[in-house]
Order: sequence, then structure tokens, then C-alpha cells
Amino acid sequence: MADPELDAITVDGRALPPAEAKRYMLLNKPRGYVTTLSDPQGRPVVADLVERAVRLYPVGRLDWDVEGALLLTNDGPLTHRLLHPRYALPRVYEAQVEGKVAQSDLDRWRRGVTLDDGPAKPLNVELERAGPRESRVRLTFVEGRKHEVKRFCEALGHRVRALRRISFGPVALGALRPGQSRPLTAREVGALRAAVAAQPGQRRT
Repeated sequence: MADPELDAITVDGRALPPAEAKRYMLLNKPRGYVTTLSDPQGRPVVADLVERAVRLYPVGRLDWDVEGALLLTNDGPLTHRLLHPRYALPRVYEAQVEGKVAQSDLDRWRRGVTLDDGPAKPLNVELERAGPRESRVRLTFVEGRKHEVKRFCEALGHRVRALRRISFGPVALGALRPGQSRPLTAREVGALRAAVAAQPGQRRT
């Protein structure tokens, strides 16, 4: 076993190049961008919105029509842990949905629904605004299943008109505007690592 940051490693007498410095970015992904580094169809990709000095990879995905908090990093082991279901990392979304959602409806939302790929139950549900034609709901999920939030709302009779992820684990979007990005602070990187440091099956408090 060797630590490339501490040990001198040679192959056939030649030193390996130094390990690439780890970088961690938060992007407020706008609508209309694909969460990949390149797209064969020529659509705009999130890699166009961050500096290209270091190749950074998205941590998970957001649909092309969804905006909000997207982490990018070249730290592969941390990415794997952040996306692993066993760590139950919360993702918080604001959903603009069709129709009126009343406070009395929230118990039904909290009980969850069964989708075609299994049960979907949010960790938390809050009603932010209720109108006769449109409502805004804040939902917290701990999985990254495809279209999960949209399918969940539609199963309850409310089609999603707009969706925004406002936090991923301990990292919040804050005042970052669509298309803007910033490096994570040392505290945020430490919080991400701490969030996935528990052993499988342990619940964090």
C-alpha cells in the first residue's frame, strides 16, 4: 500500500507525476443544461459553466430542466460515497406544482407513494405557498432515483412545473445565481466527508 501524497513512487526508475490536487465546486445549474462533460447531441453541458483548468466531474445528475445545487469534483472516492444509498445523504428540493396543496394534504405527502421502481417517501415535507392554481412545496429525499421528485408529485396528482435543488447534504445553494459557481470552503468539504464517514447501517444524528 502506498500514499501518493506522502510516498515517492517510481515505475522503471521514473517517478510518477504528482497527484492532481483535489478540487470541489458548487454550481447553481441552470435549466437547459445537461449534467455531463460532453453531449453527442451538442446540447449545453455543465462543464461549460466551470473553469477547465482541472477536469471536474458532476456528483450525480440533475435533469436538463431542473436547476439548483450541483457539486463537481475530481475526488472519485468521495463522489462514490456521496452517491451511495447507504449514507442517505439528504437532497432538498423546491417544487412548483400545479394545483392547490393544503396543509391538510401534507400527511398524505409524508406517508409517501409507491412508484414503479419501489416506495418513495420524503424525509421531510413543507408547504411554502398554496395558491388556487399553483403551490410550492419543499421536499427532502435521501435517494437520487431518476425523476423521483417529479414522479412522486405526479403520483399525488400535482404535475411539477419547475424544480430546484437548494441543497445537497450539508452544502446549501445560498445566494448563488443560476450559472454561477464557487469553490467549496474547507468547512463544507469537511462536512461532506463527515456525512459519509459513518459505517454502513449507522444513522447520523
